[in-house]
Amino acid sequence: ALENEVTFADAEPFTYQSTDGWDIQGWIMKPPRLGDGEKAPLVVEIHGGPHTMYGFTFFHEFQLLASSGYAVLFTNPRGSHGYGQSFVNAVRGDYGGMDYEDIMAGVDAAIKQFAFIDETRLGVTGGSYGGFMTNWIVGHTNRFRAAVTQRSISNWLSFAGVSDIGYFFTKWEVGCDVWEDAERLWHHSPLKYVKNVRTPLLILHSEHDYRCPIEQAEQLFIALKQLGQETKLVRFPDANHDLSRTGNPALRLERLHQIVGWFDHYLKGPRD
Repeated sequence: ALENEVTFADAEPFTYQSTDGWDIQGWIMKPPRLGDGEKAPLVVEIHGGPHTMYGFTFFHEFQLLASSGYAVLFTNPRGSHGYGQSFVNAVRGDYGGMDYEDIMAGVDAAIKQFAFIDETRLGVTGGSYGGFMTNWIVGHTNRFRAAVTQRSISNWLSFAGVSDIGYFFTKWEVGCDVWEDAERLWHHSPLKYVKNVRTPLLILHSEHDYRCPIEQAEQLFIALKQLGQETKLVRFPDANHDLSRTGNPALRLERLHQIVGWFDHYLKGPRD
């Protein structure tokens, strides 16, 4: 019955090479009502984990963005499941390294391959590890006109002591504990590069998130405000790390409104 009321966008798979020659799988969704010769702004979606994976499954958030006029790009950078253990392990100790290169190479490949993408109107978003990577991206490139970071990590130094998995996850993923090599944890922390941020950043975080506690969002928000950058922090009360999946329906709806509204403002407004 729903299929008679709405139009779904198809996800077209494609494979591209990263900057070191590794093959990376991605998908592109074209807005279903985009006319011939028209171009659409692009939103890059980054999954969490990082040891999870995108695949051939229905994703409501992506369909919402496509129906709102956005092309949607999602990829499985190194660290993702589904491509062997060596591929999974490749991100460990290298957060913000070749995983970042994989995602940005995907943006370049999509722009080159799909003529309907407007390369002057790029947005990026993700949650958990995807939020970490969104924070990392805006601290390392100004290519994106808007970004939305969700339930993210910004500072590994504090994450190690406040997250419900921080006591083992930090060393497992980054490679050390705080007392062993604090500088290494700081090197992989997006907060270190906050002075480079020029992308308007919406920060979405649940107040009862114990996986990526809200202090991660607060540190990033305060730093951006002190630096005079365009940002907004939206706090979701009585919600946890799973807000986008199992949270209060009213809060889940508000989350989607915030995401689409932020991109509408910065990607569909007047160009500089």
